[in-house]
Amino acid sequence: MEQVRITVFDTTLRDGEQSPGCSMNQQEKVRMAQQLDRLGVDVIEAGFPIASDGDFEAVKAIAAAIRRPVIAGLARACRPDIERAWDALKHAARPRIHVFLATSDIHLKYKLRMTREECLRHASEAVAFAKSLCADVEFSPEDATRTDPEFLFQVLEAVVEAGATTLNIPDTVGYTVPAEFGELIAAIRSRVKGIENVTISAHCHNDLGMAVANTMAAIAAGARQVECTINGIGERAGNAALEEIVMAMHVRRDRYPYQTGIASEQLFPASRLLSEITGSAVQANKAIVGRNAFAHEAGIHQDGVLKNPLTYEIMTPQSVGVPDSQLVLGKHSGRHALAIRCERLGYQFDRRALDEIYRRFVRLADKIKHVEDHHLLELIRETPKPAVSAAAMFEAVPIAIAAAAGAATHDGPRGFPLAPPANAFGLPIPPSEHHHDQEDYLWGV
Repeated sequence: MEQVRITVFDTTLRDGEQSPGCSMNQQEKVRMAQQLDRLGVDVIEAGFPIASDGDFEAVKAIAAAIRRPVIAGLARACRPDIERAWDALKHAARPRIHVFLATSDIHLKYKLRMTREECLRHASEAVAFAKSLCADVEFSPEDATRTDPEFLFQVLEAVVEAGATTLNIPDTVGYTVPAEFGELIAAIRSRVKGIENVTISAHCHNDLGMAVANTMAAIAAGARQVECTINGIGERAGNAALEEIVMAMHVRRDRYPYQTGIASEQLFPASRLLSEITGSAVQANKAIVGRNAFAHEAGIHQDGVLKNPLTYEIMTPQSVGVPDSQLVLGKHSGRHALAIRCERLGYQFDRRALDEIYRRFVRLADKIKHVEDHHLLELIRETPKPAVSAAAMFEAVPIAIAAAAGAATHDGPRGFPLAPPANAFGLPIPPSEHHHDQEDYLWGV
């Protein structure tokens, strides 16, 4: 059976850029858009053209330069915004005008000072006007998850009739929870007339830390477009992270039997480029692209990964563009990892010498947290009766493995490559005859 295709709508350059400190100039936006194109996103929301002349020019430049994906521009539900968006987009190969209007009572009363009837009319007229300019029109009822459901259905039905081709359901303030959001998407599918002719989209914010979970619930309930950003950047706590949504579907095909057009090996390069452009670093423990996502320090984890990465890695680092796993030497590391690091440096020890190195290593790791190569070399020099020489060591190691020792890894504590032969992941592991002490299993998960 053919898998259902999920459209990936990237709003890094619009909603993501609204993250404090993450604004980008035109050149930076075009550069990021080129990487999003390489990544394979289906829709790039390039900006909010009415916001400034700079944003207008950036959207216009991206529309001219990036030809494969749909290029979208955001507009409020009023003629000047829609006209400005169209002026920026009209030379795109595949333009889309994205119109939004708040529908929750709290927004209507305090922000827009508008009645429900006025909201309904404005939404319908704005979409109809956008449709007269552009065949592809998306509509978002801002703060949809705090909107009275019956009124939300009315608005959605009106904009479908006016010509909207995509209905985006925003959890603008990150208020909803997965079960609730899934139920809302299901209700929209069953209650809105004409819904079978349009695409339902989900746009979730992360104020309660559930943006990705809510997005996945929406997909399961029938949403076929996801709106997300690289690294999850965006207003306040951010948006649903593109890399997490994509890899959740990739790893858990048993639960999410869908496909995307994303080239997953471009995820890490996209993350790094965005961090470089914005100067906003990714947290170390960020899923998929954080520097610790494929790093292991605990001895039990290191021992398992050295034998077969499947023990503690549910995806290969290479599948998301990370060069390799890292085994970080710290106070929780075991003898197995220490021995491998020593081998990388050209030294092989008998058990007694390794025990002495290990005791010194643990004392040092308690003080400095991460033990780097120069620290370890100093410990080796201070240890009585050093082991086999570096030359003798490398004579016994295949050239390819020695070369791999110099491979670059991503930011963070310096790691070291795994030893041969290959396992189910296609990564090298130690020969089965190599025995390492079971003390490595003393460290907990």
